[in-house]
Amino acid sequence: MMEQTLAIIKPDTVTEKHTGKIIDIIEQAGFTIDRMEKGLLKKEHAEQFYSVHKDKPFFNELIEYITSGPIMVLALRKENAVTDWRKLMGATDPAQAEEGTLRKLYGKNISSNAVHGSDSVENAKIELGLFFGTQA
Repeated sequence: MMEQTLAIIKPDTVTEKHTGKIIDIIEQAGFTIDRMEKGLLKKEHAEQFYSVHKDKPFFNELIEYITSGPIMVLALRKENAVTDWRKLMGATDPAQAEEGTLRKLYGKNISSNAVHGSDSVENAKIELGLFFGTQA
């Protein structure tokens, strides 16, 4: 089934100029990039995006990190996009990620783990709406 998912290339990964390499890997994996924008995420937008984590002890650190520099936000399309993107990203902790995954290649630690991806089709729709409006 054709799906869309949200992908974010996180600030330190953008600053370190890995964006082009990651986009190439995404396209080589068969994803179509429907939308792509680079910019700074405002604190209020980040708090809305990560609201599911608002009661967790790492919430403020998460907001500070994601707003610390430019990010690249992408709407990806492919059959089974959510599952395939999560597999390409790798485990949240880069030390536990499989070889060849984006987090193994470009992640530093569990907080600075290079990329974000939606965890379900339902959340992908919500997250895409937060960044691109109702039409990604």
